[in-house]
Amino acid sequence: MKRILLLALLLTAVLAVGAKSKVAVKKKTYCYRYYLTDKQATTYTLAKPQRFLSERSIERRNRQHLPIDSTDLPVPRQYVRQFAVKGATVIGTSRWQNTVLVRSADTLVLNRLAMLPIVKESRCVYIAPDSVDKNDDIPRNVHDSFNRWDSVHNEPYGMASDQIEMLNGRILHDDGLTGKGMVIAILDGGFQNYNRIPALQHARVLGVRDFVNPGDPNDPDYPGRDFHQMDHGTRVFSAMAAYAPEVMIGTAPDASYWLLRTEEPPTEQPVEEDFWTMAAEFADSVGVDVINSSLGYYKYDDGLPSYRLRDLDGQTAFVSRSASMLARKGIVHCNSAGNSGMGEWKKIGVPADAPDILTVGAVDKKGKLATFSSIGPSQDNRVKPDVVALGHNTTLISGRGTLVHDMGTSFSTPVTCGLVACLWQGLRHLTALQIIDLIRQSADQHDAPNNIYGYGLPNFWKAYQSGLNQ
Repeated sequence: MKRILLLALLLTAVLAVGAKSKVAVKKKTYCYRYYLTDKQATTYTLAKPQRFLSERSIERRNRQHLPIDSTDLPVPRQYVRQFAVKGATVIGTSRWQNTVLVRSADTLVLNRLAMLPIVKESRCVYIAPDSVDKNDDIPRNVHDSFNRWDSVHNEPYGMASDQIEMLNGRILHDDGLTGKGMVIAILDGGFQNYNRIPALQHARVLGVRDFVNPGDPNDPDYPGRDFHQMDHGTRVFSAMAAYAPEVMIGTAPDASYWLLRTEEPPTEQPVEEDFWTMAAEFADSVGVDVINSSLGYYKYDDGLPSYRLRDLDGQTAFVSRSASMLARKGIVHCNSAGNSGMGEWKKIGVPADAPDILTVGAVDKKGKLATFSSIGPSQDNRVKPDVVALGHNTTLISGRGTLVHDMGTSFSTPVTCGLVACLWQGLRHLTALQIIDLIRQSADQHDAPNNIYGYGLPNFWKAYQSGLNQ
């Protein structure tokens, strides 16, 4: 009997160890966002923007006759140092919204920081869950070739031909507009094996950053495992950057890319809006032209306040306020509409509600709205989505390097975003706002936009021809 009991105890211990490998118990930590009163202690000046913006970023503003203003000034270091107290860690700042993000396991410390004279308002944006499912297994074996049935003989775009032809983008490529000289930032949750997949080796990646677990970009092991955990970003990346003739060619194969991780997959909390904002500001500072964000929010975990339909006005959500500033910085932002069309919510999320961006919905190969695609309008009655593209059975490359067909506005968005870069490559004299307007006006329902298709399927060749006359 003792032997049986001992075996049972051993079996229980083994199962417990196995369970622990799947569930990571996290220390109870919190993140607070602090809104500051001013930037008066700044050591920077608008007369010397090269101290905080790259030459490419400054040139982008100058070309579009856009001012560099106080929102561009970094948060004063003197202010940031006041939050670096014992028991607290400063995660990052937002210069556009003048905020500081701080993490601590001690809410008393966080609440004391809220009493600083430079703090206008504070908000809890993250509560660590008691435990999260964590899969530490990252697939390392990448396929170095495709299946025979993945290719389409004598069709350069292979299985991806429909998604570019629906937007009349192939003619742009034929005319030499393939994204060369343009820089695209992708904000996503992870980029599994992006640097090992043969079909993505053609892509020019300028750099990567992890805003969730910042680490040290100069560390030879940067970024860490989390950056490679998910392949959602890899699939998004492939929609624009893949180059495998007769299998798949993306919509901007010759563009340059920044891959920026802003999403913490196990939970959904407001702090991701801070990570998103920090990444968008970084993208601006290094001089990107276009941002793709296949992300959206409306419902949060752990009892933190979720959004209501009345909040979808483009200015209530922290992340939407950030997104709404991008065109004023000279950047075209493409954001997925969301996949809530079949659920109770149904509407777009944030930052898809932001003004002066391209919110992208999804259709199938017949041009019919995908049932999951979120609808508009915004609560202040602006047309949303702005446009639609193929998001039902979109051809992509997975994190294992295989050809896959996936669904979601996550994928109709980069299909569109890549062609935005190609269009702008040929129309460098136009501003971000003019490019956005051109794309809307080129779409097949521009005369009668609605809250399902927006302005419809854009015609990028038509937009290009119209832009040449401006």
